[in-house]
Amino acid sequence: MAAAASIALGCAVAGGTENSASALATPTEKTKTMNIQIKVGNKRFTATLEDNVTAKAFKALLPMTIQMTELNGNEKYFRLSVNLPTNASNPRTIQIGDLMIYGQNTLVLFYKSFPISYSYTRLGRMNDTAGLAAALSSGEVTVSYELQEKQKGNGL
Repeated sequence: MAAAASIALGCAVAGGTENSASALATPTEKTKTMNIQIKVGNKRFTATLEDNVTAKAFKALLPMTIQMTELNGNEKYFRLSVNLPTNASNPRTIQIGDLMIYGQNTLVLFYKSFPISYSYTRLGRMNDTAGLAAALSSGEVTVSYELQEKQKGNGL
């Protein structure tokens, strides 16, 4: 009987439905998100890192406190002491709160949205950008990055 149920379930999954991936998900499955806290002065922001090799390599560098330099009235940057694995592409438009790598070692935090022709590797994005432009818009700033891992799911 159990074998017949397994075969029937296997056939149903193999037959495929539009939601077959969700049909395979179990209640005990956990999805790990990589959240970081970014502190500028007394203002704190949370960002979610991408699930890519660049973000994982960046995560290994945390925590860090760095002096970020102003560029173009829309971004802060810092050259890391190590090269990260990258997969650059042109996003066409930068959004406020984008956290990117330019080249292999330049960390860039954008505080304005604008069209762009350069290529970057996406690290992550701010979850809430309220107050970001005001916190970052004047000259060099000290910025702290700290990892906060959270798990979604029922924890079984």
